[in-house]
Amino acid sequence: MGNLLADKVVAVTGAGRGIGRAVALAASAAGAKVVVNDYGVSTDGTAPASEVAEAVVKEIEAAAGEAVAVADDVSTMAGGQRVVDTAVSSYGRLDGAVCVAGILRERMLFNMTEEEWDPVVATHLKGTFTVFRAASAVMRAQRSGTLLGFTSGNHQGSVSQANYSAAKGGIISLVRSAALGLHKYGVTANAVAPVARTRMSANVPTELTEIGEPEDVAALVVYLLSDRAREQRITGQVYTVAGPKIAVWAQPRELRAAFAPGGWTPETIAEALPGSVGVDPMPMLARLTEMEEAARSGSRPNAT
Repeated sequence: MGNLLADKVVAVTGAGRGIGRAVALAASAAGAKVVVNDYGVSTDGTAPASEVAEAVVKEIEAAAGEAVAVADDVSTMAGGQRVVDTAVSSYGRLDGAVCVAGILRERMLFNMTEEEWDPVVATHLKGTFTVFRAASAVMRAQRSGTLLGFTSGNHQGSVSQANYSAAKGGIISLVRSAALGLHKYGVTANAVAPVARTRMSANVPTELTEIGEPEDVAALVVYLLSDRAREQRITGQVYTVAGPKIAVWAQPRELRAAFAPGGWTPETIAEALPGSVGVDPMPMLARLTEMEEAARSGSRPNAT
């Protein structure tokens, strides 16, 4: 990874396994001092173990890097603050905050319980907010820094992961808000939507034809944390990385509009909306039939 992050301090949540671990190792290899955060839970958010974060610190130190472990739950304000405070107390500053931590609790919307909704949204969305909130205060004072949130292609919607999809969509809006609100302080914010082989992707109900390894994602993250990305004014963006492929998602914008100078009624809307405004086709909806047929046959449809 060269020395793109020489002298920088980077905090990574969810860094004990999978993509988070790959990001922590890559950041260290690129010269950064790393705060390794992981609550050490299973994929559904249970059974925390502090040894998970500590094991990654040992890997970094074995490779002559510098790192410190924080085994806090970032879904709490205190946990997010402690990640940032540890960076500042250990290394004097914080240049990058990468929020990878996440869990899954799958259920159809009509069967989903509060106990399945709240922890997923708390870990993904609130867990990004707690770290962003604490990190942005430090970065604002420094007049520099980079915030990176982790989203998913599932922000488009999901059949059985409404909790996860809602949280991932929220992260994109949070990143865009951070990019706008912190721009004048020299702080950038972006999101990554990875497609990689991890324990969380193992049960995806489609066969992913575009997929890579956690290390592919880590390479993009290191670049986005670097001064080169900052010099190129990359902020408010959502990038997908899937093996050899990197793609950027469109910014939200209006597609078509219609006007009624005298105001609208339900009847005039019924006449005008289908032809003048229309719809923006939902790609995931078009694939439902294929997915249902594959499920009945016991196979997994391809996902492009």
